[in-house]
Amino acid sequence: MNKFDWQAWREMVPVERVRNPAPVVAVLRLDGVIGRGVRLGSGLSLAGVAGRLARAFSVRHVKAVALVVNSPGGSPVQSALIAGRIRALAAEKELPVYAFAEDVAASGGYMLLAAADTLYADPSSIVGSIGVISSGFGFTEMIAKLGVERRLHTAGDRKSLLDPFLPETDQDRERLKAIQKEMHENFKAYVRGRRQGKLNGTEDELFSGEFWTGTRAMTLGLVDGMGDLRTIMREKFGDKVKLRMIAEPRRRWLGRLRPLFPTAIDGGDTWADQLVDATERRALWARFGL
Repeated sequence: MNKFDWQAWREMVPVERVRNPAPVVAVLRLDGVIGRGVRLGSGLSLAGVAGRLARAFSVRHVKAVALVVNSPGGSPVQSALIAGRIRALAAEKELPVYAFAEDVAASGGYMLLAAADTLYADPSSIVGSIGVISSGFGFTEMIAKLGVERRLHTAGDRKSLLDPFLPETDQDRERLKAIQKEMHENFKAYVRGRRQGKLNGTEDELFSGEFWTGTRAMTLGLVDGMGDLRTIMREKFGDKVKLRMIAEPRRRWLGRLRPLFPTAIDGGDTWADQLVDATERRALWARFGL
């Protein structure tokens, strides 16, 4: 059996390169609407990104983790869970985290951006929308015209809150507003904590749900600077820095068929459910002109 020629290897590879390898920055894309179940297109949930996050913080010779965020928001719970996991891993591995907003980092997308230590955006990025929104449809007049009888039986007076087939009541609206207010306070507390000492606007302005360009967001203290991933990382770690992309694992063929035949494969939602889901996701992007 031939022995490995260490001498020849040493002559081929400079000693300095072996002792001082080029710095590595792990790059993780957080792209899509945030939600527990992702049925059509790309999307984000803790279950979906936890593995990639763990790999990003465990790359050999890694000096930092960079997040590339392109999200209009979505589920506040999944947003908080992903952001919390980022901070937990950053503390555990003692690594700095940089974040770069692409087209949009708004609502829950901004929460993900703010999970980093240093935030960047493009001058034309859409940033902000620190608020809470709830949307839906009412079908009471439609089913009346169709002659459809709505049958609903509950145990508990509030179990049918905001049922789309029942008229909306003042009590329903007040209850929803109270829930939204509590969620908004949680969001505001998170932003205050992550951007402590950096926010320049008034709370009425910052937390109104409004969104801004990256340039204006920097003025307000919502981001730290303008720049793209490659340029900033080369400035921070030198021209020889290696950007290591943390890709999504390949889905098996059955998983790739799931969006086409959900009920036949895994008892998933019908095509009508997926159509509504896709419409809602499209509406989230459309809010920001995308």
